[in-house]
Amino acid sequence: MRFIAFDLETTGIVPGVDQIVEIGAVRFVDGQIDSMFVTLVDPRRPIPAAASVVNGISDDMVKGQPFIENLLPSFADFCGDDPLIAHNASFDAQFLTADVKKHETSAPRGLVLDTLPISRKVFPGLPNYKLSTLVQHLKIQTSEYHRAQADATSCGHLFAEMLRRISVAGRAPGIEQLVNLTGRPELKLPQIVRQPKQMDLFGGL
Repeated sequence: MRFIAFDLETTGIVPGVDQIVEIGAVRFVDGQIDSMFVTLVDPRRPIPAAASVVNGISDDMVKGQPFIENLLPSFADFCGDDPLIAHNASFDAQFLTADVKKHETSAPRGLVLDTLPISRKVFPGLPNYKLSTLVQHLKIQTSEYHRAQADATSCGHLFAEMLRRISVAGRAPGIEQLVNLTGRPELKLPQIVRQPKQMDLFGGL
């Protein structure tokens, strides 16, 4: 199966108010890493100290980096129609949705699947279902936590392992079955069609 595991780092937890400071997306093909899209993002505002403590991203690191509206089209092109995989996916999807709508940019077209509810069904009885707990449980090697590339890679390996465990006779479940496993409605990012600006026919009157 081919899919994109992705993760965002942000200045806080409120979509539309807080801003994305890093995007990490990793394409997996048949359980192996195929390619990556990784970039820091200039949020146009200082990064709160509390956020920097979590993700290690400083103002100096994002200074001069591209703005989100200039990155989203390239991110959409990288992802294409592939399914998007994230841990606690609604958080990341809400941030992307806010920026796609604000800047009227293109967005990835694939379904968004959340490894969090799926992992609860595949690995019952764990003390919690944080990505770090699942990574340790499965002995997935990772260099760090709370950086977009590392967390996206870990999430991709987690999803690949879950696919392996729930496959029947070597056949992975289809997208519809995976959506059902999340126990949540189908999730997609908005597809914005930019409308041409109407000319002011009345001279501003």
